Amino acid sequence: MGRANQTAVTEYVLLGLRGHHNLEMALFVFCLGIYSMNILGNSLLIGLNVLDPHLHSPMYFFLSNLSLVDICGTSAFVPFMLVNFLKAKRIISFPGCALQMYLTMALGSTECLLLVVMAYDRYMAICQPLRYTELMNGQTCMLMAVLSWGIGFANSLMHSIVAWRLPFCGHNVINHFFCEILAVLQLACGDISFNALLFMVAIVVVSMTPFLLICLSYIFILAAILRVPSAAGRSKAFSTCSAHLTVVVVFYGTISFMYFKPKAKDPDLDKIIALLYGVVTPSLNPIIYSLRNTEVKAATLALFRGDLLSRKMPCFSCCATTASGRIG
Repeated sequence: MGRANQTAVTEYVLLGLRGHHNLEMALFVFCLGIYSMNILGNSLLIGLNVLDPHLHSPMYFFLSNLSLVDICGTSAFVPFMLVNFLKAKRIISFPGCALQMYLTMALGSTECLLLVVMAYDRYMAICQPLRYTELMNGQTCMLMAVLSWGIGFANSLMHSIVAWRLPFCGHNVINHFFCEILAVLQLACGDISFNALLFMVAIVVVSMTPFLLICLSYIFILAAILRVPSAAGRSKAFSTCSAHLTVVVVFYGTISFMYFKPKAKDPDLDKIIALLYGVVTPSLNPIIYSLRNTEVKAATLALFRGDLLSRKMPCFSCCATTASGRIG
């Protein structure tokens, strides 16, 4: 990081919605409720995956990783933002801002990669069922998860280093609720064309390429499902993909709306849309999987009845033989 950033700018002011106190109080109540649902719902999914042997399969192992990303991603900025809603002066330190920007970018990138890994898992389960246990073994699952996290955090580190090397000339008012990279780059008094190019390349590599791979996976999956002779078999095969497909549509649908919609005349509207995307979308994953997945429903009911807690704690494996040999 450049010397100018460390000496001239030691803290940042988060503008939020200046002059809209009542709206900010409404956002505080809304975001607090959604964030609480996010933590409880995703923690429940992780807990069910650990406790229920029926969920010891690659699909639920990756789902647990996705839930952990959603918890960490929102926790990187929502608690601090909620506290700032109650303050007149919203200050964040330079290290705090750098860490917040790094984590939100890293976890967003990781989620894109986990979604394509989950699509690949569904492809293997439906298109290569006889080799599924062999190909999606525990070591492979762990390697794919580690690569998703590693590439996501490496991508964010690259953007953070390039961004914080820019001269900021004492500008420290961020026109956002938190330290979002595009809002931070607007403070730079130097040329940010390289940063913009790097950001666009990252969107293509980390976001759009996974999306195209997901689409390709589902083309093969759909072709395989249509070859299943019985309607019941086709319905069962598709049901194992429906929750993941819904999550993909929600995730990429909101991203597309955010980045490709026309710029709003009121800049505060863009900030609110970005805020709702960052807070609401991660809380939908446990709802989607709970409503569209019979095994998660069954595990949830067993937990509430106390059946899971009364069992002997199983040895966790992402590819337990009891589950990996079947679809879903």
